[in-house]
Amino acid sequence: MNRLTDPASKIMTLADAVEWREKMRIAGKRVSLTNGCFDLLHRGHAEYLKAAAELADALVVLINSDESVRELKGPTRPVNCEYDRAYLLGCFAFIDAVVVFNGKRCTKELDALAPDAYAKGGDYTIETLDPEEREALLNAGTEISFIPFVPDHSTTRLIEKAKG
Repeated sequence: MNRLTDPASKIMTLADAVEWREKMRIAGKRVSLTNGCFDLLHRGHAEYLKAAAELADALVVLINSDESVRELKGPTRPVNCEYDRAYLLGCFAFIDAVVVFNGKRCTKELDALAPDAYAKGGDYTIETLDPEEREALLNAGTEISFIPFVPDHSTTRLIEKAKG
């Protein structure tokens, strides 16, 4: 993609992302995938996402919907709405597609997209991945990588710092 690509053009429905994924497969391109809330972007996110992108030729990021972020993080989250979070992620040249999903788990999206590579934060292990998500990845033959955290960089820490 061109570095001046409109970030909004990277925001896709699951159906659009599946079509994009198939085009990538036909072109012989490997696709990496990661997922998360990505509420307040910080350096830790940027380094993590860049590392996820380096696992393949293209990167798709699944982000939790506002409703699912509230379920996971509580009633005061997300700080940024899903469209804004998706748009900001689309601003990264190394992110090729962003898909918003509803629910705590993205098993359906993993099944549909069958990525070649998958990245998760260093606080996870193969044993602690959600069992259904892990099964979807293993069934697709996906390479699973765990990316170390950048010390002292987290959304929770940013929120606490902002509160004073």
